Amino acid sequence: MIKEKDGVILVKFGIIGDFNPDFIPHVTTNEAIVHSCQLLNAELQGEWVPTEIAESDFQDITKQYKGFWISPGSPYKSMKGALKIIEFARKNNVPLFGTCGGFQHIVIEFARNVLNITDAEHAEYDPYGSKLVINHLVCSLAGKSLEINLTDKLSKTHQIYNSNKIVEQYYCNFGLNHEYKGALDESGLLTVGEDENGETRILELKNHKYFIGTLFVPQIKSTVENPHPLITEFIKQILSS
Repeated sequence: MIKEKDGVILVKFGIIGDFNPDFIPHVTTNEAIVHSCQLLNAELQGEWVPTEIAESDFQDITKQYKGFWISPGSPYKSMKGALKIIEFARKNNVPLFGTCGGFQHIVIEFARNVLNITDAEHAEYDPYGSKLVINHLVCSLAGKSLEINLTDKLSKTHQIYNSNKIVEQYYCNFGLNHEYKGALDESGLLTVGEDENGETRILELKNHKYFIGTLFVPQIKSTVENPHPLITEFIKQILSS
């Protein structure tokens, strides 16, 4: 929901995830939203929505919010709740941003509902699944800051960063199974950022207002002086919805 009060833009969007005040990516999610909203003179109304509520109150949730951030912190209490929100945003051109666990669940939803891999699984939930589209990284990325090459100059991501190379921080142990990268690309979920080994680190849905997933956690890098550009653009797109 978006409205105006006393000349200040009020923004309301859902942060889908099971909030933990002791989990740094959750705390910094809240802080990063404030940073970007201050830059845009937009009053913060980002609200955490537990994944179980996203599942049980799906119709109300999708009517109430103009955009969604799928948060870090998997496994979620309700994978189904997160996947339903992702599917809704994908089909209805609703701004959606997924970071770390959010990136991973974007892949699961797309694999199941677009690629028709109905048994597509996440190794954190089902390590013995036959179709692990999200698998355990050979080397954990948790706590590391690494370079990413922005490979598609026509992508929204490249336009937002206005750079060919970036450095971002990770907080994860799971990523895209490289075997499925080609199928995702062919169906419109494009790899637009890669590490030095060609592994997918940023995904972007073709022909969508804003549907971006990052394996890294940009919110950790955001500051009052330098709000993160991906987050600022996400909020801009909600404002224009």
